[in-house]
Amino acid sequence: MEEKDKIIKKEEAIKRSEDKKTLAKKQNKTLGNILVFVGILFLVLIISFIVTRASDHPSYNGVTFNVIKEGELTFYQTAFKVLYKGENATYNIYLRNNPKELAKEVPFNGKLNLKNNLVLNTTTENLFCDGDWNLAIGNLQNLGIFNINIMKDENASCSLGGEYMFVQIEEGNETKIEQYGPSCYKLIVSDCEILPVTERFMIETFAKVDSMFTKWLKKLLNVLWYWFYIRIEWNFLYLEFFNF
Repeated sequence: MEEKDKIIKKEEAIKRSEDKKTLAKKQNKTLGNILVFVGILFLVLIISFIVTRASDHPSYNGVTFNVIKEGELTFYQTAFKVLYKGENATYNIYLRNNPKELAKEVPFNGKLNLKNNLVLNTTTENLFCDGDWNLAIGNLQNLGIFNINIMKDENASCSLGGEYMFVQIEEGNETKIEQYGPSCYKLIVSDCEILPVTERFMIETFAKVDSMFTKWLKKLLNVLWYWFYIRIEWNFLYLEFFNF
């Protein structure tokens, strides 16, 4: 009888142990499912944040824009630090078209070479386009903040020596920008897309200026680091010499 009781107790203990293991497995599985769900939810939130931020702050080659809505109009704003009347100031520029979409929809065939002088020329008078022409030319005038002197000279043409930029606006079958000289560009307009083509030229200028500033900043940091390194080496040698 005692032997039988021992066997029963042993079986019950084994059963309790198995039940605990089964319960632990279920709990671990439930905890794993919860962690997977939380991880997926966190990932979805991160992706949503990135997508929302990208839509609210489109960028092109390092230049970020803010989306500003004024009634039915949408503007894409960016800002640059400039020197105005001897003081540092922030200059805001507003575009009508999404910069990321412009980069896709308006081809820029060539490489932008900035010069201090830009001659603007047109070969047609059919681009008024319900007032968009005035907006486009006004936008191009904003490039003056980068020390680019914009002028109009009907007798000028593409400079083969690249002394100045020459921008010619003309009609065509496709809206695009073509480089045809060292610093010469054709802004070809189709279906009155004068704003998209000029704004495409502008964002390329913004990106070029940003790239030039970044390179200048890196050179400055390298010079400062080299100066700092030389000072440390000199001080070290000075101390070594006098301690000796």
